[in-house]
Amino acid sequence: MSRLATHESEGAVNDGERGAERAARPRRADARRNQEALLDAAAEIFVTSGVEAPVRDIAAKAGVGTATIYRHFPTRADLIVAVYRHQVEACAEAGPVLLEESATPYAALGRWIDLFVDFLVTKHGLAAVLRSDTAGFETLHAYFLERLMPVCGRLLDASAAAGEIRSGISAYELMRGIGNLCIGAESDERYDARRLVGFLIAGLRPPR
Repeated sequence: MSRLATHESEGAVNDGERGAERAARPRRADARRNQEALLDAAAEIFVTSGVEAPVRDIAAKAGVGTATIYRHFPTRADLIVAVYRHQVEACAEAGPVLLEESATPYAALGRWIDLFVDFLVTKHGLAAVLRSDTAGFETLHAYFLERLMPVCGRLLDASAAAGEIRSGISAYELMRGIGNLCIGAESDERYDARRLVGFLIAGLRPPR
């Protein structure tokens, strides 16, 4: 075979490989979007019905069959942990976007806290599901702190630098306080955790 023929043959193979890669990328992107939609649906169901909600309800919300959910998440614990991580990532990624798009850093902080409260409500019940795997739960808790504390800290620093809140408030203190206010919210319909968190955030303002 001539060098030209060999080169053309190799070029055809490379073009085929590149075409396959291009075709695979949209499929991977579609699969990722579908899984994210499934996790969003599961999170909504968990908020309204708890983490023990029937899988068929989650499947109906996501517009997929139950077999699809079991294919991705063989056990309920797998699904709950995936929802947990998905929402942690969404919360982490939202911080910088809100800081850039909001009128003020304090407005961005308030909007981010709303997302954080939504996450905390969804998270209720996770510990019970993972009680048999203490190490696994500790790993998730460390992941939660590692991803969200820097985001919260950046929002607090920006708000303090703008003179919109008191200085010296740590991300850990604020997140812990919000978490404590959210405890029990799902078991008492008269208890409005979001309203109380609103009072807490308003209390960050500097004295006049």
